[in-house]
Amino acid sequence: MIKTPLSCVEIPAASTPIYSIIWLHGLGADGHDFESIAPELKLQQEQHIHFIFPNAPIQPVTINGGMEMRSWYDILAADLEREVAIDDIYQSAQAVTQLIEQEIEKGIKAENILLAGFSQGGVIALHAGLRFPKKLAGIIALSTYLPTIEQLKSERSINNNNTPIFMAHGSMDPVVMSQAAKKSFTQLKELSYPISWHEYPMQHSVCLEEITDIAAFINPLLN
Repeated sequence: MIKTPLSCVEIPAASTPIYSIIWLHGLGADGHDFESIAPELKLQQEQHIHFIFPNAPIQPVTINGGMEMRSWYDILAADLEREVAIDDIYQSAQAVTQLIEQEIEKGIKAENILLAGFSQGGVIALHAGLRFPKKLAGIIALSTYLPTIEQLKSERSINNNNTPIFMAHGSMDPVVMSQAAKKSFTQLKELSYPISWHEYPMQHSVCLEEITDIAAFINPLLN
């Protein structure tokens, strides 16, 4: 259970902060994992963007023999459907929601805040973002899926019905199978979200072509 605010790695805006990008890492990583991606994106509004890379809490992970590591939620079984601790997802999403609200309190408009996440982080980005009560700029979900799709049907925020979603996956991903990701993509599309699918010849990682596509997705949203 997350009892304290999340610690974060941050890259402050070089000029007046107008936008915020909150980027969530995957299982066993930390906030530094995607820190280097910020300059690689070469975003048009980079000097006005506050990058935030939260650290997931350290907790036991069942499929890893109960070993403690940074994790947004416990994974109970590593099958295609990946049985997970749903309560953990809600708690982590609430912690991320607090980060969003902190940015709003600092004067950043909700519609200028973008959520991104890789693997477990992508689950939390989708879960938190699509339920957030105010309109967000967009959601980036990398090498991930959404195990709480049924809950979303009744809990979705009407203000984020038209929030653009960028979903990307590696065709050779051995960790989160592409079938699970594509199923979530299809389900989100059936819920009428403006979602795009991008697939790359890679495993459970990020590639240069993907970074270029992510930048092309973000630039029109932060202007």
